[in-house]
Amino acid sequence: MALDKVHRLIEPGPVILVTTRHRGFPNVMTNGFNMMVRDAPTLIACTIGPWDHSYQFLVESGECVISVPTADMAATVVDIGKCSGADVDKFKEFDLTAVAGEKLQAPRLAGCFANIECQAANSSLVVPCSLFLLEPVRARTDPSQPPPRLFHHHGGGTFTLYGPTIDLKDRMTKWQYLL
Repeated sequence: MALDKVHRLIEPGPVILVTTRHRGFPNVMTNGFNMMVRDAPTLIACTIGPWDHSYQFLVESGECVISVPTADMAATVVDIGKCSGADVDKFKEFDLTAVAGEKLQAPRLAGCFANIECQAANSSLVVPCSLFLLEPVRARTDPSQPPPRLFHHHGGGTFTLYGPTIDLKDRMTKWQYLL
């Protein structure tokens, strides 16, 4: 396997949408390279590079919203990722509804299962790795939506849907305090 395809084996978090607002202009991008870093305090990592229109918005504003779409939004999420906010108003193009953030200026996205408002927590990995470490300041789920069917990007236009959940809590003897 080519080394530039290894990410398909060790896949990060689900496909997400990242919204930003800078100088009054909102933007949304698709992101398939993200992961949880830790849980106390909570940190989320996202790869967003200078090739992304959102990069400069995030560098300058220091904030974004991570919106967690469900599998029924997959085609729209892929289409959002195929164009640049420098050329297209993605909110109009894809009929997205921006909802004011509760703590930050970046908009939340209606219709997503969850919206996590985040502030940049540490910028030391942005320039060398295009890696933003983000700290959530507010999280909200949509109570009208059932538990989500999230999806993961595996490269080359292929995605995997989450399958059934298995409950092994009784085996977590060393980590019961986390349950």
